[in-house]
Amino acid sequence: MNILILKHFELGNYDVVHQWAEQRGYNAWIREAAIGLSRKEFDTADFIIIMGGPMSVYEEETYPWLIQEKEYILEAIRQNQKVLGICFGAQMLAELLGGRVYRHDHKEIGWHRISRTGENHPWLQDLPEDFYSFQWHGDTFELPQGAVWLAQSEGCRNQAFAYNENTVGLQFHLETSPESVELMLHHWKDALVEAPYIQTKEQIVKEMDRSETAIGILYSILDRIAGEIASGGDRNET
Repeated sequence: MNILILKHFELGNYDVVHQWAEQRGYNAWIREAAIGLSRKEFDTADFIIIMGGPMSVYEEETYPWLIQEKEYILEAIRQNQKVLGICFGAQMLAELLGGRVYRHDHKEIGWHRISRTGENHPWLQDLPEDFYSFQWHGDTFELPQGAVWLAQSEGCRNQAFAYNENTVGLQFHLETSPESVELMLHHWKDALVEAPYIQTKEQIVKEMDRSETAIGILYSILDRIAGEIASGGDRNET
C-alpha cells in the first residue's frame, strides 16, 4: 500500500503518521508541497493525507505552490482516491469542493472538546461521541454542498466532514505529540493571548496526557481506511 503524506511546515508531527505506516508495513512518503510534488506519486498513491500548516488555503499569491497541490488533490478526489485532510488539509478539501474558507471570529489553541453530530462515516466508526484533541487554527470553512457534517466544538462549528466515502476532513490535530506541542509553544508563544478559546501554556502542558488517547483515535481511523483499501475498496475511475 502506498501512502502519500503532504507536508507544509517543519513543526508538524508527520512522524506519528509515518510511524503508523511503518508499523503496519506500508510504503509511506512524506513530501513537501513547497518544493514541488510528483504527479506520478499522486497517481500511484492508494491513500493521500494532507497535513496541517500555518498558511491559509486562499494565499496562493504568497504561496504559489498551493496551485499545483490543489490541482493534484482535486484530481485525486475525482478519481476516488482515499483522501484525509487534517486542519489546513481539511480547509483545502472544503475549498476544493466548493466551500468558503475564511478567518474565524476567534482562534482555537489548546486541548478542546470535540462532539460528534450524530452523523456517521465508515472511517469514524471508532470515534467517541465526545473526545479531546489539540487545536491550533484561526481559519474555518463552510461545508461544501453535499458534504456530511460530522463533528463540532464550542469554539468552531465545523470540525469534521465527509464529502463521499473516500474524502474526509478533520479540523483538529489528533496526531499531536507532546514533543510537537512543546515546539509550537516555543516558536509561537506570542499566539497565546487571552481569548475565549486559547488556553494558556500552563493549561496546555497540564493536559498533555490527552495526546496518547488522541493518537490512538487517529490510528483507529487510519486502520479503517487501510482496511478498506486492503479489502478491495479501491478507486473507481470517473
